Amino acid sequence: MNEKLLKHFKESGRFTYAGLYAPYFKTLPDDITELGNLVCAQIIHRITLKQGNSGANADLRYGDMTRYPWHRMRCEDDVFLTASSITAELFRMDGRGFASDRAVENKLVLCCRYVSVLMSAILKAKGYAARSRAGYAPYIVNGISMDHWINQYYDEALGKWITIDADGFFKKGELPFDSQYNIPQEQFDFAGPTWLDIRQGKKDGSKFIYADGLGTNSLKALSLYVFYDLNALMNQELTFSFAPLWWSHFDKMTEEELGKIDLIAELLNEPDENFDELHKIWSEDKFWRLFCSPLVGESDFI
Repeated sequence: MNEKLLKHFKESGRFTYAGLYAPYFKTLPDDITELGNLVCAQIIHRITLKQGNSGANADLRYGDMTRYPWHRMRCEDDVFLTASSITAELFRMDGRGFASDRAVENKLVLCCRYVSVLMSAILKAKGYAARSRAGYAPYIVNGISMDHWINQYYDEALGKWITIDADGFFKKGELPFDSQYNIPQEQFDFAGPTWLDIRQGKKDGSKFIYADGLGTNSLKALSLYVFYDLNALMNQELTFSFAPLWWSHFDKMTEEELGKIDLIAELLNEPDENFDELHKIWSEDKFWRLFCSPLVGESDFI
């Protein structure tokens, strides 16, 4: 593997910067499975909270949801954007920090992107080349592929990236592969290749759902995740509050604009081999660098 590339993924961005928590992160388990399960024990997904003690939590693997305080936010995604802020709040609520027996009332309600960012931060603090990836997981809900964030870390002994998912406790037999901490490449729908498959009619776009509350699917859903995955590879793991300027008028995009997404999607087929070109486009093309947020709209760029 290119040493320059590994150096890039050992570095932190604004979201994965460990800051004063770096020494603490180094004390956390070195075993990836143990570490992933520990991180998972600190967090409740908002869907799990909503379903209560049913569905994936029927066996209370995430704890008794009736103990979660009624006055707490049902989703804290907009509050704890960075790994350091997540960690600070975990310590505020339980001074032990990352505790395997953390009480439900002291857990944070965050979705997959935040788990991924936290894992990336911890792995980077431990000296790994690590990255968050945005795409779609076909193993969460039968028959569809849901938008999802995972992690990859570089195993220097094996000389390859290992794909892991720390967002949930999956018991043996619940997944179509052996372990959530060693996911086969073909078992995750990476955004770029999937975009191309839908564009070329190889896959049914209606099966790819962005959980935005609107059930956005097909190419519009994938376009946003191509955007997120590109930024994540640049160590900028944007939250769901951010979207490219073209997102609001996706249905009216020209073939030239769609072609820009095609190009990035093709390069994302082999992100390591194409990293320099991806970085050049990301650095220079406003199409990928200008985005909206709750306080910044399209009119601000005119």
